[in-house]
Amino acid sequence: SSVVIWGGVLTGVLAFRARNWWVASIDVVENEEASASVVVRMRDSFTEQAVKVTAEVGKLLGEDKVDAILCVAGGWAGGNAKSKSLFKNCDLMWKQSMWTSTIPSHLATKHLKEGGLLTLAGAKAALDGTPGMIEPSMTGSQGKTDPAQEV
Repeated sequence: SSVVIWGGVLTGVLAFRARNWWVASIDVVENEEASASVVVRMRDSFTEQAVKVTAEVGKLLGEDKVDAILCVAGGWAGGNAKSKSLFKNCDLMWKQSMWTSTIPSHLATKHLKEGGLLTLAGAKAALDGTPGMIEPSMTGSQGKTDPAQEV
């Protein structure tokens, strides 16, 4: 069995390795416990990161398909449209939440077995009204922002 884990936290990698799975880790640091590791740079643009990760995973897997692609990466930053940190927090949320869901979704179209599992980390805060949490509501797949409360 095989899995690609974006945000290849040590416990996740070790859990699969303990069950004799082949594990590729994608993260901002190399994971020495993984079978293979792809390191992303936060300073890269979205396009640069997407192209690099797609190419490196393609080299690792070739024509092979994996049983699962798991995104456990993500981040959280609160704030509203008046926050001094709005733009910085939005940039961080897009990098940690949107990019880390979009790129694995693309990888699944190329490398996931038929009937395989793709999981994407979600933002619980995006499921309800989000005054004071504009960044998670923008990056959450089911965000319900009330703009009147955000301004």
